[in-house]
Amino acid sequence: MRATGSGVSSRSWKRFGLATLAAATAATLAVTIGLQSGAASDKGGVARYDDGIADYGVCRGTDPSCYNDWDTVFRNDGQRRVLVYTATGTSRHAHLGPLLGPGMNPPLTAAHVAQSAVVQWGQEYGFSVDWTEDVTQLNSPARLRSYDAVIFLSNSRTILDDAAQTALMQYIRSGGGFVGIHNTLGAMYHWPWFQGLLGGTHFYDHGPHQEGEVVVLNKKDESTKTLPRSFNFKDEWYNLEPFPSHVRFLAAVEEKTMLRGTKGSNGHPGHGKFHPVSWCQYYDGGRSWVTSLGHDSAAWNDTPLAGDTFFKEHVVNGILSTMGAKPFCR
Repeated sequence: MRATGSGVSSRSWKRFGLATLAAATAATLAVTIGLQSGAASDKGGVARYDDGIADYGVCRGTDPSCYNDWDTVFRNDGQRRVLVYTATGTSRHAHLGPLLGPGMNPPLTAAHVAQSAVVQWGQEYGFSVDWTEDVTQLNSPARLRSYDAVIFLSNSRTILDDAAQTALMQYIRSGGGFVGIHNTLGAMYHWPWFQGLLGGTHFYDHGPHQEGEVVVLNKKDESTKTLPRSFNFKDEWYNLEPFPSHVRFLAAVEEKTMLRGTKGSNGHPGHGKFHPVSWCQYYDGGRSWVTSLGHDSAAWNDTPLAGDTFFKEHVVNGILSTMGAKPFCR
């Protein structure tokens, strides 16, 4: 048991007494019984599948003791750099534009609105941005170790081979930062470690693309402190399974404001009174900040969209905090 969402530090078995282990075992049994009986529910009483206390074999949660503050290249080079990875396996969101060519920093067109937005935000906020859809650019820890964070943006399905998976794990374990945006929640379904990196969750389905009210849950975090208590936004409003666990929830959508309904394309009823859209955690030595927001291309370019300024503030400050340029996950 290494998950620390409750704030209990658990970096090794030695830090648990027998009583704690017994309590954890009892809690596991209680969760299992509850799920089997259909008792698991969110704050709105909607039955859901919850992974309970799964820790994916790593230290994860909101306790900073899960973080590895090691002497690494990205801490010592005097630069702030991020890598944006937008490879897609099947479906591809319009905000990504056409497939990019091989190598690092291939040419961007006007259609690549999301990648171009992050590049522009980096120029505004003092960090440099590289971008790629070439998995060979992620195939060794050496290729990643100069980045303060890697941003996975609207990936889908299988987008990493074995070498890239290993490199990403090694990078995160060295204290690296991970930012997952929108359809990255629909990537690498068959890799449990990556599901844990996303917060113990994956995309299941979504209802109509529609307006809704985003509610800020935590005004202490850097990614939410400048936002209003609520704002209107338009998105797909992802339904998630398993439900995120051992994370710090940052923002949610108020389902009552989704006038076209919450039922997803694969039958998910929605999450009721508590439908999170952004959260953060420490994971396997690194930092992870995730949001399901960002479907509409207008959120990334100059086309007017309600709440797009707040979306930009949310994502930029999420990136900066994950990089370590600002306090993380408070």
